Amino acid sequence: MADTLVRTGNLVTVFGGSGFIGRHVVQALAQHGWRVRVAARRPDLAFHLQPSGGVGQIHAVQANLRYPDSVARAVRGADAVVNLVGLLAQGGKQTFSSMHVEGVKTVVAAAQAAGITRFVQMSAIGADASSPSAYGRTKAEGEAAVLATIPQAVVLRPSVVFGPEDKFFNRFAGMARLMPALPLIGGGTGKLQPVYVGDVAEAVALGLDGTAKAGTIYELGGPEVRSFKEILEFILKTTGRQRAFVSLPFATASAMAGVTEKVKALTLGLLPEMLDMTRDQVELLKSDNAVTAAAIAEGRTLLGLGIAPESYEAIVPTYLYRFRKTGQYAAQRMA
Repeated sequence: MADTLVRTGNLVTVFGGSGFIGRHVVQALAQHGWRVRVAARRPDLAFHLQPSGGVGQIHAVQANLRYPDSVARAVRGADAVVNLVGLLAQGGKQTFSSMHVEGVKTVVAAAQAAGITRFVQMSAIGADASSPSAYGRTKAEGEAAVLATIPQAVVLRPSVVFGPEDKFFNRFAGMARLMPALPLIGGGTGKLQPVYVGDVAEAVALGLDGTAKAGTIYELGGPEVRSFKEILEFILKTTGRQRAFVSLPFATASAMAGVTEKVKALTLGLLPEMLDMTRDQVELLKSDNAVTAAAIAEGRTLLGLGIAPESYEAIVPTYLYRFRKTGQYAAQRMA
């Protein structure tokens, strides 16, 4: 890997750099030689990123997408911008529209005003202007805003992202530890193509150094396409659990999600995260979350960027061991 790194010495501003995907993106950019400015609402919570690079290579500044002046200050003097900010569920002032659309417009306008043309926008498979999901529609609207303002920008659409801190494999492994059965929304037939967070981070870095084709939307998926049920079966096998499956028709799942949303509101957000489900997320599950045939044919994939995607079957067991009854000692026997 080291012989392919690009030592730029240039400055990139990363919005959303302190989150799960963000911390890996910051590390990848640092390895590629960028000086990284992490723009966050709470920069004091981004100090953990500094060891990801050399002394002084990574620093955090305050910025909030709802305040254009703070965004303009965050991109001042930068050579490139990466926007990773996104929501899976709405809450308070953090809505899909405010973050995926208005927030994106604020960032891209600031980048344009600063004369920045190297721009990477993180989106998601499922982004579609005609999607029944507000998440999918607003993601598509954000993409359109970026490409309309900075035509040279690169847009990345990952499938479900996995890694040690993910909220997918860890979530369902946690549910299997506490619950007697796992839900199969829509029968569990929907297809997913989990992609490793390190591969997504590398794609971001390649999106800035000229490897990715300008003005292109890339779809990022791992080597395996599996049904939701097959992935849950893998999680159970990996964690050594035996649990029943309960098939939930989409209508039933949507009704349950409506109740969950009300409970979360009444408890002021104190509902356990693993039980949190929204009607919009149920809508998303009605469509497969995998790389399209068109993207494969046109080389708009990880392989098209020269990245051989990592398998979730190889990596996920390295961090799901903690959900086994005896953790990493599950395979050992008393002498």
